[in-house]
Amino acid sequence: MPPTKEERREALKAVYHQAKGCTSCPQLAATRTTVVFGNGNADADLMFVGEAPGANEDRQGLPFVGQAGKLLDTLLGEIGLSRPDVFVANVLKCRPPGNRDPHPAEIEACQEYLLRQVELIEPRVICTLGNFATKLLRGDPTGITRLHGREEVRAIGRRAVRLYPIFHPAAALYTPANVEVLRADFARLPELLALDLPPQPEPALEEPAVPDAGEDEAVAVREAQAGSPAADERFAADAEREADAEADADEADAEADGPDAEGDERALEPAAVQLGLF
Repeated sequence: MPPTKEERREALKAVYHQAKGCTSCPQLAATRTTVVFGNGNADADLMFVGEAPGANEDRQGLPFVGQAGKLLDTLLGEIGLSRPDVFVANVLKCRPPGNRDPHPAEIEACQEYLLRQVELIEPRVICTLGNFATKLLRGDPTGITRLHGREEVRAIGRRAVRLYPIFHPAAALYTPANVEVLRADFARLPELLALDLPPQPEPALEEPAVPDAGEDEAVAVREAQAGSPAADERFAADAEREADAEADADEADAEADGPDAEGDERALEPAAVQLGLF
């Protein structure tokens, strides 16, 4: 029997707690201010996946709060959605020092958190924002310039979704001509969300391990990762810069305050509050 909404929410809280204390990447753990787990509606049909937190995200614990976040909010509004209607996350949950590109080992270490988010939020459509997220979730080196605006059905971990690569809003800001391309790609999202959910993979079965001497029952082995794409050196050679960069730092305190979310569990708040952890 599939998990209930409440069970999925509790499991997502557990993943958040695990990520909050993660030290798998020693450099990121040593330099981060906070883990940016993700934010939005934990039952969203639409999920966005970016690259990594920038300076403001690291301070506030929220994804996409700089200029790129403003553009994301504007584009959502143009199709009748707002940030509390969707879930926004990143490939990395910690800010790389100096907003450098994520390292392949960091992507590999962090990808299980993203796969668990997809599994527990159960989106119908995932928008990958730029090259890093697109290459990771497709398991393929093809770049965003060739793929943007072309949806496909993909199995992401244990969840089949419509994967929809689009330009990262930060890249569009740095190349103004791409803003209209991004706007056109956004305009197709209501159409994609209205489509039927793709057929889902069969649930992975746990296989019993050989029991230890004297045990009456077999010990269940850990489930293997289903469809987790391996990150490799192609990420290090990626030429496109997708992070919010230092433009986010210039935004600073002007956008630190979010909307009033009292009484609305889906509202735009730090993930720990939005998920009911406090």
